[in-house]
Amino acid sequence: MVKIKICGITNLEDALNAVKLGVDALGFVFYKKSPRYICEDKAIQIIYNLPKKIKKVGVFVNEKKENIKKIAKFLKLDMLQFHGNESKDFCRHFKGYKIIKAIRIKNKNSLKDIDKYPVWAVLFDRYQPGIFGGTGKKFDWNLIRDIKLKDRVIFLSGGLNKNNVRTAIRIVKPDWVDASSSLEKSPGKKSYQKMKEFIKEVKNAT
Repeated sequence: MVKIKICGITNLEDALNAVKLGVDALGFVFYKKSPRYICEDKAIQIIYNLPKKIKKVGVFVNEKKENIKKIAKFLKLDMLQFHGNESKDFCRHFKGYKIIKAIRIKNKNSLKDIDKYPVWAVLFDRYQPGIFGGTGKKFDWNLIRDIKLKDRVIFLSGGLNKNNVRTAIRIVKPDWVDASSSLEKSPGKKSYQKMKEFIKEVKNAT
């Protein structure tokens, strides 16, 4: 069964709707340049109201280690997602957390060295200059068709929606799918209907 993460949560209503619809994890973006940025004080108010079974993921872009650790401890996060240019060594410094390293796919060269990252999971997203996630656009899934990563968990992201997620799952066979901007009615505000239709398609595909 493919698991579902919805990212870019900025308010309690969207979070509770996503939980009701059957997601497995919610992502909170702590990158100030993102239109889905949330501060830790707002995030804690949402997380406090979530069931324990829902995994809480903090998304960071080229952030300082000390700040990541402070936020992760305060919010009791389950997973840390690094969506910038973080090095392999950087990823080693967060014991006790499941680490997800985002790889922005441009071409086959984007895949070199990914086996060397000491992480729990790899998230594949579309490369777009100057934009770290939330592009709402897909990449060529055939570049990672049936990819195997030495016991690493695979997240698939980048423009997934109700119309293409079944095809994406068939081609890539990910462990998780991750959607954000494609499920919005405006930046930072999710559409209940889009989330419902997306989640239904994922569950029917597996």
